[in-house]
Amino acid sequence: MKYGQAGFMFIEVMVAMSIIALVAAATTMSIFQMASTTDRSNGYMTAVRQVQNAGYWISQDAQMAESVSTDNLTPPNILVLKWTDWGYDTDSVYHSVTYSLENVSDGIGELKRTHQDSEGANEQMLVAQDIYYDPSDPDNATQASCEGRVLTVKLVAMSGGTEEVREYKVYTRPEF
Repeated sequence: MKYGQAGFMFIEVMVAMSIIALVAAATTMSIFQMASTTDRSNGYMTAVRQVQNAGYWISQDAQMAESVSTDNLTPPNILVLKWTDWGYDTDSVYHSVTYSLENVSDGIGELKRTHQDSEGANEQMLVAQDIYYDPSDPDNATQASCEGRVLTVKLVAMSGGTEEVREYKVYTRPEF
């Protein structure tokens, strides 16, 4: 630029535009990275919470169970637990809890708990969502088995592109 002229040279404008473009690109990439990390974290935390909640309920019921059924159940049932609250001053109460996977779509469904007892209770509750269940994929899907007094439950939850797998081993109530 000559002395006394106002304005910028073409090269100066191009350098300034390049710097602005680099800063804008870096800012955009940072925002995208934070958003995708947040989505993955939320998916992971959701899957963990679902598996932990299911494990809690199944463990509580299994510790009281005198009988456990995991084989030859009719789908969508995956686990049936039964126990008796022996009454000494009153009648004994017989309990049955059935865990079933319902509303399964593309292998992902809801784990529901149905509790019935001899006093007329018939309650159903949603225990967990996003539970992976595929009978044709037994190595990677939610499943339950029992040997002796040990109930083994493998729970698999999938949410937001993440997967959480937990295995629970619970000792059932000893028989008298």
